[in-house]
Amino acid sequence: MKRKNARLLMLVLSSALGSVAAAQNYPNKPIRLIVPFVAGGGTDLVARTIGQKLTGTLGQPIVVDNRGGAGGVIGADLVAKALPDGYTLLLGSPGPLTINPVLSPKMPYDARRDFAPVSLATISPFILVVHPAMAVTSVQQLVALAKEKPRALNYGSAGNGSVAHLATEQFKAIAGIEIMHVPYKGSIPALNDLLAGQTQMQFENLPIVLPHIRSGKLRALAVGTKQRSALLSEYPTMIEAGVPGYQASTAFGVLAPARTPPEIVAKLNREITQILASPDVKERLSNMGLEPVGGAPSRYAEHMRAELAQNARVVKTAGIKIE
Repeated sequence: MKRKNARLLMLVLSSALGSVAAAQNYPNKPIRLIVPFVAGGGTDLVARTIGQKLTGTLGQPIVVDNRGGAGGVIGADLVAKALPDGYTLLLGSPGPLTINPVLSPKMPYDARRDFAPVSLATISPFILVVHPAMAVTSVQQLVALAKEKPRALNYGSAGNGSVAHLATEQFKAIAGIEIMHVPYKGSIPALNDLLAGQTQMQFENLPIVLPHIRSGKLRALAVGTKQRSALLSEYPTMIEAGVPGYQASTAFGVLAPARTPPEIVAKLNREITQILASPDVKERLSNMGLEPVGGAPSRYAEHMRAELAQNARVVKTAGIKIE
């Protein structure tokens, strides 16, 4: 028995020493950063901003690899099943991590168990905007109008099960109003119809609507994060505007496959946190409507846990199903 225990102890120590050695030599070859969407979107821009800087600080190329399809599931699954050696990373977003897992019973991965959060990169609030022709200038006025004329107001979203869809259904449930959903194939078609007055209101990611708010083509009412946006500090949060407990945002972050050595996760976290705190990166991201975050891996893990729980409640309450 003593010999068996000694052998087990040696295996544990050997594994631990191997993990430390791997972290000390990491990285010694290019790193793939998987973006589970096509090039040009917000996820891609964040990945390329971080990747470019990481290439310089780590001394190895960060290759951004766009693997779009199935709402981000294809790219995320590729990372979930990759070797946990720190050379395949994911630029994560709500779709594949905290929405699809509560909408689909047959996911190829478990978002809670198959990834090791590295760093929360950015958060951008969803913001409630209305067409300027609407005779409302506050959330409370909008709620009053919706209650006065049930099912008369329409809102657009990027499609069934999108962040915008869940954001609005959350608002409907808390405010106790009935407004009609018009799903589109993407945020831009939905936004175009709002700008044309075909729909009356929309929850949308701040980077997409910020130029239209500043030009006066859309009227902003409130932001979905718990704190006001640094870019639009004059607008209240939804909670301040009288919608208790409301929370809707888009978080982008870096993840590795589960069982990646903690020393490698810690090294990546330190580098990414420093990058996000650098003045030039902060300015670039802020100009896109994205707020840099950073922080310990546990911060991103907790954000994902909270978002999964919230999305599960919204989906159940609203009876959202994906055909």
